[in-house]
Amino acid sequence: MDGEVVTKSPDLEKYGGHGQAHLAALGTLEFRKQFLILSYIREEKLKNVIVAEDIKHLKDLPMAEFESKVWLLFGHKYISNGDRQLNFDWDGRRTHFYECHVTRDGSYTFKGPYLQNERRTLLQKLCQDDNVLIVKFDEEGTQTGSRTSYDNDYSTYMKVERQGIFVGLRRYRFFGFKDGGKRDKIRSPTSSPVKCYFVRVSSDAAVDRDVGYWLSNRTIHEGRRLIMHVDTLPSVDKVMARLPLIFFKTTTLDVDWSLVKVEEIVDVNCCDESGNCVYNEDGKPLLHTDGTGFISEDLALLCPKIEAKRKFMSEEHMEGLPDPDELEIEMKKSDLRTQEPPLLIQCCLFHEGNAYKGTLLVNKRLPPKTLQIRPSMCKVEKDPKISDNETINSLEIVCTSFSSSSSAPPRKAYLSRIIIALLVYGGVPKDFFMKILENALEDAHRVIGKTRAALKVAEKYGEIDDNFLGATMIRLGIPLEESYLQYRLSHLMRVQESTGLRKGRLHIPDSYVLMGTADPTGILERDEVCVILKDGQMSGKVLVYRYPGLHFGDIKVLKATYVKELESIVGDARYAIFFSCKGPRNVADEIGGGDFDGDLYWVSRNPQLLEWYKPSEPWNEGSISTQKVASNRPTELSTEDLEADMFRLFLKNRFQPSFAMSEAANNWLAWIDWFLTLGDSNEKKDVMDKILRLVDIYYIALDAAKKGVKVEVPKDLKVSLFPHYMDKKKEEETYISSSILGEIYDEVDKCQAKIILLKEIKKLPIFLILIKSPNSAWPNGRNVMDGTGLK
Repeated sequence: MDGEVVTKSPDLEKYGGHGQAHLAALGTLEFRKQFLILSYIREEKLKNVIVAEDIKHLKDLPMAEFESKVWLLFGHKYISNGDRQLNFDWDGRRTHFYECHVTRDGSYTFKGPYLQNERRTLLQKLCQDDNVLIVKFDEEGTQTGSRTSYDNDYSTYMKVERQGIFVGLRRYRFFGFKDGGKRDKIRSPTSSPVKCYFVRVSSDAAVDRDVGYWLSNRTIHEGRRLIMHVDTLPSVDKVMARLPLIFFKTTTLDVDWSLVKVEEIVDVNCCDESGNCVYNEDGKPLLHTDGTGFISEDLALLCPKIEAKRKFMSEEHMEGLPDPDELEIEMKKSDLRTQEPPLLIQCCLFHEGNAYKGTLLVNKRLPPKTLQIRPSMCKVEKDPKISDNETINSLEIVCTSFSSSSSAPPRKAYLSRIIIALLVYGGVPKDFFMKILENALEDAHRVIGKTRAALKVAEKYGEIDDNFLGATMIRLGIPLEESYLQYRLSHLMRVQESTGLRKGRLHIPDSYVLMGTADPTGILERDEVCVILKDGQMSGKVLVYRYPGLHFGDIKVLKATYVKELESIVGDARYAIFFSCKGPRNVADEIGGGDFDGDLYWVSRNPQLLEWYKPSEPWNEGSISTQKVASNRPTELSTEDLEADMFRLFLKNRFQPSFAMSEAANNWLAWIDWFLTLGDSNEKKDVMDKILRLVDIYYIALDAAKKGVKVEVPKDLKVSLFPHYMDKKKEEETYISSSILGEIYDEVDKCQAKIILLKEIKKLPIFLILIKSPNSAWPNGRNVMDGTGLK
């Protein structure tokens, strides 16, 4: 039970085995020090590496000195140098992450604490960093055929759920999980991106006595209900789909909620020519305002500038079109407040047991301290039976559109294999892409010999590789011909930059990535949009696309229109795209099923693309059969059974993930590659049918987990051979593609072959002079010690 005395638990020795006296001594240290010791001894036990009394003697050491002492005592014996937590700002305001790795026999080890310049999740803010444990379950030996099995480990893992995880004398219990998505997969390719969160429920450590924490005298279930009333959801699947709202890394709006008015306003329905509401196949009305509301100017001005910063985005169909939920976020606080508020704010709002997700458009017409929320933004409804409401009220900001005072424009927009294939189908000639590729390759080669180009690349990839100090070396004036610097730059150009180009990551001029919302004026016609850029509203035709659009009609040609009435609502705020609220279907929904809860849209006014591209009819949901997965209503279960069901669902997502979405996307790409090379063949009709069926399956698979349905790709839609540029491991599974995508891949490979990596790293002659005379200047007149600016 949550309130039991952990030291008297019969499980303590079984799960720790460190020794009672040692655990008691460990409990006198601050938690970071406790965790660091346990992290440094890995599978070993405290009683085998240190005397209990010696642990207490470490108590008063500053954190940096403490780490050094523990490393010398025993840390270097059990972990590698790469896993050492060598930090010089332990007392800074960086976020602490604590990791636990559970093996198949139920034992576990710890890693961290990791200090990162990242924002916190709402869960971390409520519990504090040291009360949240990120738990990862065994990665090895679980493969069985084409699926992953956890059947043999089921009882072991369920015991971990029931008993919790002990960190010293603290106990942590399961709270929820979140799929970290492609960003986490790219950061750690061999690890599952499914993150499991445990939170502290009790402690008998001396340092924790008489110190309250968030779940003091509360169960895990009661803790969840303090944030949102998940009991009102129709299934356990829905509960687990909504809990990740509190696992986003966010910034909390600092506001007195007793003064804030939260109003619910109606959604704008999609209507036919007769004014009748249009419904989908599930009987729900189609909406023009799905996922977007309003925020008053004074509240919007309280938002710091939080700009989406693209990192680790190498997945081909994500290039240039990131999902804000999966982005690393960079907060800029160079000025106290912006003169103009951000135009759009992507956020999660927790209010009186309700949970909302979506975007808020700044509205200068609203009274001060006002939020207007639509029903389409509500993901969890409050329990109507609860009158005494003790829930948390908080507006958690995920990211914002750029304000007018921001000097940076939207991120560069890039093509991908998917967009290229759709554009070629729409009439854009191959030569257009090959010319862009030629220019991109020339730019990439400049990295080797041009200082500013090299610095740009070094800064970009220095964020990925902490050991690469190229940017610092260049700023200090070290010549580019220095062998180590040349080696690393050529490696980056050959491996990193070229990898993106091989996948069609081509920058297109006059293209942007903008957050979307609905037209609040009701003026825009169905084929019109309003696009606000740095210099204000633009006019003329534009191409608009949204990831994950696979359908030929997912790139639309629309008319960018000036709407004067919009200025009185948003003022001088910048960078967004507004869609019409007229017609029988939301135009954004016609673009890969888009809505306005933070979706980003690729917008291009490139004159050549507009000249050549001919649009197709939009996608309409097909009749793909799905299997409903049985799931209990939370209200039908006891608290213990609900916890067990939630954890089983985590195990299923962790060890039996659905591959329907990736299978559909990969087979779609293979079929469309074949389609683009068929010419006038009679085979095209059959191939087109397969492509369209895969589109339906892919779109259904996107939301399968939320809807509790099981989706599979039929055998007749799976290709026997893949184009060579998809880099399949077995050569017998591939064919040499002659499509534009194959040509791009091969052209980059040709250029890669010309780049010769240095095999020997030598000192520059100038260093021999500097060793003898440290005050000597570089040949260009700069002194090595003062790091004079670039020329």
